[in-house]
Amino acid sequence: MAMIEFQDVHKSFGALEVLKGIDATVGKGEVVCIIGPSGSGKSTMLRCVNGLEDYQKGRVLVEGQVVDRNKKSIREVRMEVAMVFQRFNLFPHRTVLENVIEGPVYVKGENRASAIERGRALLERVGLAAKADNHPQQLSGGQQQRVAIARALAMQPRAILFDEPTSALDPELVGEVLTVMRDLAKEGMTMLIVTHEIAFAREVADRVLFIDGGVIVEQGPPSEVLVRPRHPRTQDFLHRVLHPID
Repeated sequence: MAMIEFQDVHKSFGALEVLKGIDATVGKGEVVCIIGPSGSGKSTMLRCVNGLEDYQKGRVLVEGQVVDRNKKSIREVRMEVAMVFQRFNLFPHRTVLENVIEGPVYVKGENRASAIERGRALLERVGLAAKADNHPQQLSGGQQQRVAIARALAMQPRAILFDEPTSALDPELVGEVLTVMRDLAKEGMTMLIVTHEIAFAREVADRVLFIDGGVIVEQGPPSEVLVRPRHPRTQDFLHRVLHPID
C-alpha cells in the first residue's frame, strides 16, 4: 500500500482550475520531489494531503484512508503526516523548546516531561540544543526552519510534507536545512517535497514529479527527469532554472 496516493485529483479556486487530474503515489520510505514553475499547482497538491486544501474531484489517500477535511478522521491524518512550511510558522511568543513540544502535549496528550526530553533530543539532532530557551525572533531563518523540522518530527509522523522549505532563506542558510533533510532521507523518512533546489532533488529524491499547468508532465527517477528529460516543457523549465542568464 502506498503511503500517499493521488487519484485523478482536481482542485479549483473559483473558476481557476489549479489541479487537473493528478495521479501520483509516494511509497513508504520514499522521497519524492515536486518541481515546476510558480503557480503550477505544486503547493496546492501538497496541501491537499493533510486537508489544508479541499479538492472537488478524485481522491487523496494516506495509508489507504481518504483525506476529507470535513471528517473527524482528518485529525488522525494530520498526526500521521507532518508539514514544514515555507515561512516556518513558529509561535513567536513561545520558546524554541515550547514550539517543539506543543503538538505532542496539546494534540496527542503526551506527558509533558517525556515530550520535553524528546524535544531536547530533537533539537540536539538538528544542531540547536543550545537554543532551546530562545524565542524564534532570536534565530536566523535557517535556524527557525530547523526548529520547524524538529517540531514536525516531535509528532513522530509517518511522513513529512515540505513546502519549499528553503525558498524564504538567504542563500548561505539553505545548506544547513538541506543537511537535516538529507539525514532524514538516509533514515528512511517518507517525504514529499516541493522544491526549487534541483541539485538537492537530484541527490536525495527517489522520484521527481514535474508539474506544470496543474498536470504532471513528467515523472521518474532524477537521473531521467533532471538529467535527460523527455518532455519539451521539462527541458525548457530546467534550462531556465539551471541557466537563468542565457
